[in-house]
Amino acid sequence: MWNELPGDLLAQVFSYLSPASLARAMSACTHWQACARYPLPASASHPPWFLAVPARGSPHCCYALDPALQRWHCLPLRFIPHPIRLLAPVGAGLILCKLATTACSLRLALCNPFSKQFHLLPSLTKPRSNPAVGLIPSEDSSSFRVFVAGGTSGACCDEPTLEVYDSRDRDWRSAGAMPVEFAVRLTVWTPNESVHAGGTIYWMTSARAYSVVGFDVERGSWREVRAPMADRLEWAALVQTRDAGRIGLVGGACEGEACVWELTDGDEWALVGEVPAELGRRFWNRKGSWGATRCVGSDKALYLFRDLGSEVLVWREGKRGWEWVLVQGCCGDGEALIPKHNIPIRAVLLPPVLT
Repeated sequence: MWNELPGDLLAQVFSYLSPASLARAMSACTHWQACARYPLPASASHPPWFLAVPARGSPHCCYALDPALQRWHCLPLRFIPHPIRLLAPVGAGLILCKLATTACSLRLALCNPFSKQFHLLPSLTKPRSNPAVGLIPSEDSSSFRVFVAGGTSGACCDEPTLEVYDSRDRDWRSAGAMPVEFAVRLTVWTPNESVHAGGTIYWMTSARAYSVVGFDVERGSWREVRAPMADRLEWAALVQTRDAGRIGLVGGACEGEACVWELTDGDEWALVGEVPAELGRRFWNRKGSWGATRCVGSDKALYLFRDLGSEVLVWREGKRGWEWVLVQGCCGDGEALIPKHNIPIRAVLLPPVLT
């Protein structure tokens, strides 16, 4: 019966398997291996997994949460020769990473913790430290572009330039100058995380009050958008949202209070969600401040998190629309052993793909 199933239907069946089961299926025969790699339409995709690594030090494992089963897995990272910091999913199971080394110049790499792939990208055209990094994948995830803006070079001199890596050319090229003010702010006040929508890359800056800096890739133009409740937010982050054509902003202002906004036409922010007071207090009281909170999101779900072992606050689509739920933090035994003390983490959302 299995040999008579069309390849696309067999691929649908394989899409429900865990990475371990899928790996065993792919080793059965060349036909199953080809079907397991069969491209599925977006409507057939399943919620991406939540992947987390320690924010500091050399991570030996990647901790992955399967949202369907609410089960954690431990993925060894011994195949990666350098400490890494997760930046963004690229597609085809790959994650863009920053090498967390003592070297002054930024160096980027790609990795797939499920299939144990690791690949260094070429060095930048101009060595620079602490720049902002942005990513735009193609619609079919067959290629991607990485943008590096600002940073410092030489004797701590600001670098008001932009360069881009195109996976089709496999090389970096200069993309011109950028406003000096934005270069400084992206270097000093911006985490490396970015989001993209409609051909524009956005970064959060936190100088005095939160604001958002955007770079329109096609026009080569820069602009700034003030964050909602900018001077009141204790913590804020940009995320992908339910609408793939828009970006979202998640922020917390006081005890247990947090909101989700989407950027609409005209650079206006629309409130689309609020953390229920009871869940917010439970999540917030563990640390006493929103300041340690981070967030990642996609069109499938949005995750608020802090450290390994603590509960994760998830906004996802349920039977009655989008709802907030608390998910148990990483725990377990055997391969899923976690450190005795909670440690800050960085995370991305990624479908488990074995390629």
